[in-house]
Amino acid sequence: MKKTFYSNGKLLISGEYLVLDGADAFALPTKFGQDLVVEKGSNQEIKWTSYDFDNQIWFEDVILFSEIINNIQSDVETVKTTLINILHESYLLNSDFIDQAEGYVVSTHLTFPRKWGLGTSSTLLNNIASWANINAFTLLKNSFGGSGYDIACAQHNTPIVYKIEDNTAVPVVFNPEFTKNIYFVYLNKKQSSKAAIKAYNNNKNQNLTKSISENNRITQDLINAKTLKEFALALEKHEVHLSNILELQTIKEIAFPDFTGVVKSLGAWGGDFVMAVSKENPKDYFASKGYETILSYNEMIL
Repeated sequence: MKKTFYSNGKLLISGEYLVLDGADAFALPTKFGQDLVVEKGSNQEIKWTSYDFDNQIWFEDVILFSEIINNIQSDVETVKTTLINILHESYLLNSDFIDQAEGYVVSTHLTFPRKWGLGTSSTLLNNIASWANINAFTLLKNSFGGSGYDIACAQHNTPIVYKIEDNTAVPVVFNPEFTKNIYFVYLNKKQSSKAAIKAYNNNKNQNLTKSISENNRITQDLINAKTLKEFALALEKHEVHLSNILELQTIKEIAFPDFTGVVKSLGAWGGDFVMAVSKENPKDYFASKGYETILSYNEMIL
């Protein structure tokens, strides 16, 4: 019997990095995501095929059940070794999906380009957890690590405020009129979350209590903003606040100092998408800078 699992992509609007230390994170599930289709196979193996958004195969291999059970790895980290590790950790949490099967034919299908950084890994991990009937947050902790906000987005169809403590995701209402003034711009490069988190941990101030309190105040200001001006002001405060913690320039200072509006990093600073808030449509401005992938709020957010 064929089974299909689907998970939403994600964008982190506030609380980047600080979410790892207990701060509130305001996150939005996206209209883009990934599915995982599982069919009956044979020979104690998984025939795995992964498709990009344009239906092109970007990964294809055969994984033996014995490789999963024993977590057989090569010296070089590859897509296959990463996948084996996830499946091995899943097996440790619930062995039934391997022990009670003859084999599988598995395919995954992204609805966004992999390079966009909307959650290729988190949507896969959440789908595998659903398939193996295990807790996705536990699987994340045992494999990739990270805050888990992306897993929460994978499982929710509304904006959320996420806390790493107990992996709590509280749905919130966020549908102001000014969403028509919000755009998402791809910076033409994917940022490594692992590398960014490592840099944060190396640079952060050890006493983050005040920083987390300030983050949480700004997060509530973003969610409760009634006007575009209030929202833009809160975004600017968040960028300055985190810039001081990370000891890094904001993306607007680096790349868009002449932009009439607000530009905010989303998630790992320096790559993937930024949020642009502007009274006028900013597509011509960003296109003139070489950034052609610009999506409106309605095009991006679930």
